[in-house]
Order: sequence, then C-alpha cells, then structure tokens
Amino acid sequence: MGATNAHVLLISYPAQGHVAPFMKLSHLLVHHEVKVTFVITESTHVRMKNALPELEDKQHLMRLVSLPDGLESEDDRKDERKLGSSIAQVLPGHIEDLIKKANQLGGDDDQITCVIADAAFMWALEIAEKMGLKRAVFWTSEPGLLASSLNIPKLLEAGIIDTNGTPRKDGKIQLSPNVPALSTAEFFWTFPENLEMQKTMFSYALAIQQKMKLSNWLLCHWFHDLHPAASDLLPNMLPIGPLLANEHPVGNLWREDLTCLSWLDEQPAGSVIYVAFGSTSLVSISQHQFDQIALGLELAGRPFLWVIKSDLTKGFNTKYPSGFANGKIVQWAPQEKVLAHPSVACFLTHCGWNSTLESLSNEVPFLCWPHFGDQHYVQSCICDGWRVGLPLKKDDNGIITNHEIKGKIDELFSDDDIRANSLKLKNMARESVGKGGSSTKNLEYFIEQIKH
Repeated sequence: MGATNAHVLLISYPAQGHVAPFMKLSHLLVHHEVKVTFVITESTHVRMKNALPELEDKQHLMRLVSLPDGLESEDDRKDERKLGSSIAQVLPGHIEDLIKKANQLGGDDDQITCVIADAAFMWALEIAEKMGLKRAVFWTSEPGLLASSLNIPKLLEAGIIDTNGTPRKDGKIQLSPNVPALSTAEFFWTFPENLEMQKTMFSYALAIQQKMKLSNWLLCHWFHDLHPAASDLLPNMLPIGPLLANEHPVGNLWREDLTCLSWLDEQPAGSVIYVAFGSTSLVSISQHQFDQIALGLELAGRPFLWVIKSDLTKGFNTKYPSGFANGKIVQWAPQEKVLAHPSVACFLTHCGWNSTLESLSNEVPFLCWPHFGDQHYVQSCICDGWRVGLPLKKDDNGIITNHEIKGKIDELFSDDDIRANSLKLKNMARESVGKGGSSTKNLEYFIEQIKH
C-alpha cells in the first residue's frame, strides 16, 4: 500500500456533542489528504439532512455512511439507555461487515487502514485489532473526566467510590498534575437521582479504563496549554483542539436560525447576553424556573439572544413578561458564529465541552449553569481553575432566581480580571491550532503515523 493511501473509519456516538467534533476532525483529515468514511446511525443521518439539506454524503475524500441503530422508527431515541443498549447489540456487526467489504472487494484506495472510535464505542477497538487495523480513540470531553475513568482502580482501592461508582467520601481529589481538582460529586457517571443511568455511565467509564490499552493513539478535544500536564495521563495522548468549524458543515441535528446573525449586527459591541443550554433532550426546566430566567434577563436591561429548544420547556406554554422585547429568541443558533460575533459579551451556558471550547476560542466569558454529567466539573474548571466565568447558584428551593441571574450578569460585565483571563485563553487556543502550534503538530504527527 502506498504511503499516502490512508483511509480512516470514524465512528461517532449519535448525539450533537459527539457528532460535531467528529465532523470537524473529518474535515481536518481530508484537508491533509486522508480519505475518510464517517459512520453515523440512520436516524442521525436523517436529522442531519433535515437540518442541512445541502449536506452531501460524498465530498472530496469523504463519505457519510449510515447504519441501523436497532430501534424501530417509533422508538424513543431520547432514552439514552435504550439507545445505547440497542447500538451495542447491532452496530458492531454492521461495522465489521463494512470493513470486510471495503478491504476484500475494494481497490487500494478503498482499503480501510485505521479506525477512530468514539470513547462511547470502545468495542470498535476490538474489531479493528482483530482485523489488523491501526486504532485511535477520540475523547470529545474534558481531560479531568478521562483521568477519573483511568483511575477507577485507584479510586476503588482507596475507598473513594464503591463498586457501583457511588462516592463514599466527600472532598476534592487531584487525579493529574495541573488538571483542576475534581470533587467526588463531579464524577461524570454520578446520577444520585437516577441509579439506572449511573449504572450505565459507570459501565461506560469502566470500559474506557479497561480497553484503552487497545488504542494506538488517544486523540483529545482540548489544547495542551489548557491542561499542560494532562498529556501525562497516557503516553500516546495527542491533544488536537480546539476543533473549529471553519465554514465546514459541523453535523448539526437542528436547522440553524440565521436571522439571529443579522439581529446581532444591529446590537452594540460587547453588549449581548447569549443564553443556550445545549443539544441534549435530558435538560428541561419548570415553568417557574423559565419565568425566573425571563425576569432576570429583563432586569439586566441588556440585549440577549436566547436559544429555546422545544424540549427545554416540556409540558407548558412559554409566556414572557410584559415588555419583554430586549432580545431575540430562536430554536437553534449557529453557535460558533454567534460566539465569534463582536456584539456578544457573555455566554449563559450549561457548560457542555464543545460550547466551552467554542467560547474560550472567542474570548467570551461564562455564566455557568451545569445540569449533569461532566458539566459540573467543567464549571469548576471555568470558575475556579481558569477564572473566566461565574457560577449561578440555586436557592434553597433549587431555583436560580431572577435576582441571582441579574446580579451575576452585572458582576461579570464589571470584572476586568475575567476579561483579561478570557483574552489569554483565546490566544492560547488560537496559537495551538495555528501554524506550528501544539495541536497542529500533534495532528500532523498522527496523520504521518497512519499514512505509513
């Protein structure tokens, strides 16, 4: 096989927060003349096409392949446990068949030489190893959470967690030098109100810890200067982020409302509060909490852009305060373009990792409202580690009040230190993916390895 005949199979978990960075990685590989086959589920493919009708299944050196997830059309794909279980049963067989057909029937250019698997699909490494292919994992979340998975045996031995992953001790632990300390309540698999979900997520964490040795490389969606010592977690770890869209399709599962960009053009520089709680359907709020957000934005007296997906307000009709005319509300926004817009001043966010990197890369400070999983630890990084944002704190009834929202907005707008730190991290992020930057070098090294 020629030195330039690398053909990579990418396998992403079917959720926006996974598909988007995988799509960005695909475009980077293609830019370096690597052929890419990007595998997604059939239902995800339909949603991507509906969101972006001009999306082509075949582009230069890249094709999208959709495979069944094992569920019927009427099944609820928002049930993460049901979806994950079904995929684990049916997708490995389809992946193995796909590779066999490409490598037995295709020409030299169609031969798959490397598999890059989502950390949610560690089983793909076993298939690739069996078939003699090069193997990489793409970790799309925060590095401290990877450290928690890799250290599960030590956490069990020290009695910090039990065999179900439930914390047995309170406090902070340092899992890796220069990675912000992790509270025992911030393990991403911890779901105290949903033990079945916790069981599923802890099994996922165990699979990462047990099967990571099958990977030749670990590609990570962060940049070296963000966590200088995180690369010490594994010798084959390659931070390659932050991955930015650069005008390529990013795998959106909702159609973007582009009218918000012309609205932003009309707002003063550094004035707009951007509010968005991510893509997952697991996040919803009560009518009372919705009212408090709306009142808080009204009290702040500043223009705002608020993304309200239909599943955010399940079970009630949204009603806005009288005179609520200081902002714009959309179902879904072109987030990277929004965060890069000069009128945007801060980001009220759920602390999802893609949102965090996009905001860091554009010098936009944070108002943090985490909901579950990795988001609580990401808030700790933002507020305590990097000092580029402020936490929104709930009252005794578990509500973030309008006065808390208004007060933190005012505080953030007047905090010069947060602004200075945001500029510093933006420069680090941009330098890492620029010519000669650490992430650029890591990606070039990886591509060189898979081409030979």
